[in-house]
Amino acid sequence: MSETPVAGSDVPRGVIAIGASAGGVEALKQVAAGLSPDLPYAVLVTLHMASASPSVLAQIIDRSGPLPATQAVDGEHLRPGHVYVATPDRHLLVRDHRVVVSRGPTEDGHRPAINPLLRSAAIAFGPRAIGVLLSGVLDDGVLGLAAIRARGGVTVVQDPDDALFPDMPRNAIAAQLVDHEVSAGAAGRLFEKLAERPDEEFTMTSDSAMELENRIAMGPRYSDTFDAETLGPPSGFTCPDCNGSLMAVGSTNYRCRVGHAWTPEALIRARDKETENALWIALRSLEEKAKLSRRHEGSVSPGALQRRYAQIARETEHAVEVLRARLSELVDDPGGHGNEPTE
Repeated sequence: MSETPVAGSDVPRGVIAIGASAGGVEALKQVAAGLSPDLPYAVLVTLHMASASPSVLAQIIDRSGPLPATQAVDGEHLRPGHVYVATPDRHLLVRDHRVVVSRGPTEDGHRPAINPLLRSAAIAFGPRAIGVLLSGVLDDGVLGLAAIRARGGVTVVQDPDDALFPDMPRNAIAAQLVDHEVSAGAAGRLFEKLAERPDEEFTMTSDSAMELENRIAMGPRYSDTFDAETLGPPSGFTCPDCNGSLMAVGSTNYRCRVGHAWTPEALIRARDKETENALWIALRSLEEKAKLSRRHEGSVSPGALQRRYAQIARETEHAVEVLRARLSELVDDPGGHGNEPTE
């Protein structure tokens, strides 16, 4: 951990690392409105967002509260009382009291992702890191809160009853990783109290796996600078992003040879998407087959050939009905891309 700066310097005493997904914009506006103008911590914000669209999240947060908010710039010094916001298609990280903006491998299909931000805050600030999860689905951020906890920091989640999408807070609570539950509107007051905590002695042991994953997130998009097998044994599964082998990291999580990382929930959801895409392709092919069979049924003379075309059409139309019913059961992921407003 970097040495805690002396009081009165223009260096933050710590960081508040906030992650959000679906429903996160409204929660972030409420959090920003409650922040103290004298907050001695820097604030870093990651929201799942579309990679190809410009982001206006920094402007939204800037208008919502007393602290200035800007898009993160690689290499800039952290300042207390300032909000740094992740940019599309870039992880937001922190190292040596500086911002790191990285095109490291996606985690849970996202870049920016929440786990890398929280993990880097844990390594850089240890007990002076506050990790926060707001509204969202699935479980991005749970591993990051575990890293904050392991390095002596404080973990906070939005009260699930206050969140538009409570899955992320609930998953963290279920994992027994949460020190505080708070409404988005009351989070600022909690941060002010936590920032006033006296420094406590905390002995941090080296965690080579956490440090390696942090280096991967800070590295290039397709990294070949690490030995994937040091992360864990082969899992027998493949990466949805690159079809490479996934290594088992710990007891339940996965990372491939070029660095893509997955939790079980995210990996299952990715398989659902693959299945859905395959079903749409099959449905299109079957509809064309049925249409073609009906066309030729009506273009030939009555007899065996016509009966054959009619049978093919009936069987294919039945298959279309089955596939349509299955597709109607699949629910689109509200926590994926496109959670951020465009104006």
